[in-house]
Amino acid sequence: MTKKPLRTSILAAASAAVAALGLAAPAVAATDSHHHHHGSSSCRNGYVGLTFDDGPSTTAPQLLKALRASGLRATMFNQGNNALAHPELVRAELWAGMWVGNHTFTHPNLPGIGEPQAFQEIASTQWVLTDVSHRVPTLFRPPFGATSEQVRADASRLHLLEVLWTVDSRDWAGASADEIVAAASTLKPGGIILMHDWPPNTITAVPRIAKVLADKGLCAGRIAYTPNNVSGAGSTFHAVAVRP
Repeated sequence: MTKKPLRTSILAAASAAVAALGLAAPAVAATDSHHHHHGSSSCRNGYVGLTFDDGPSTTAPQLLKALRASGLRATMFNQGNNALAHPELVRAELWAGMWVGNHTFTHPNLPGIGEPQAFQEIASTQWVLTDVSHRVPTLFRPPFGATSEQVRADASRLHLLEVLWTVDSRDWAGASADEIVAAASTLKPGGIILMHDWPPNTITAVPRIAKVLADKGLCAGRIAYTPNNVSGAGSTFHAVAVRP
């Protein structure tokens, strides 16, 4: 069997399982004895969302170490294929106090591949992440920020909140650590920054991002629904960073 039919069969089987189950069970909050609690003074200006896409990569342990050492929590938007290959890294993210979201199975441009493939990409990842973590993801980020009414309908069908971003670190394009930190410094309360878990410069930037946020009276928070329209990634969405 070639790789493509095998991948297709995995996607179809997993999405069928998701559709059958409905995945309507409520998400369980991560229970982690290492969570960081921020005082009201240190978070006087609110919260921002730190997000890392495309994982879990083999560099995830280094990123988690940097985040924990800096007292930061983040949302990790994981691909289903990577989670299937490295389930221990998904569990390590949760143990480190991070939140785990859905970033499709193979990172395609969802509006471009059509249905039912787009739904299968999201649903199969939901199944894999739930299976390896015993937690049902509630957050979803479409690859490249490429979305549509159909993609949003697919996400809604799976009880997922679509999360885009208000700041792009451009680490995916080779941004330096200085440039990544500068991008993080533009975050406004409630804002969400796009980063990835594999660029070395991103890992290097983490301690400096922590300092920038502390100087601005901001803390890293979780991502939740807002009824307000949020502009970002060339679209609007309904997600905002709030107190953990």
